[in-house]
Amino acid sequence: MARMPSDAVARARWRTCLRLTAWLLAIWGLVTFGVSFFARDLGFTVLGWPFSFWMASQGAPVVYLALVCVYAVLMRRLDDACGVAEDD
Repeated sequence: MARMPSDAVARARWRTCLRLTAWLLAIWGLVTFGVSFFARDLGFTVLGWPFSFWMASQGAPVVYLALVCVYAVLMRRLDDACGVAEDD
């Protein structure tokens, strides 16, 4: 069973969680909207396909999966550091 952290630790954990979420959402937004917005300017090819097509069909889902994995790893570390990690 996880112990309850003090109020100061809980507030610090919450601020860190919000900061992490904001950074990951910024990356998500850049990948989602940035590539779409600049698609015409991304006129080079990768493995015979236009880069904008490759990014939409292959690159973006890989980045989204990486963001989920990064979030899971960093939140696990944060929970361990704050003493609220769940027992496996």
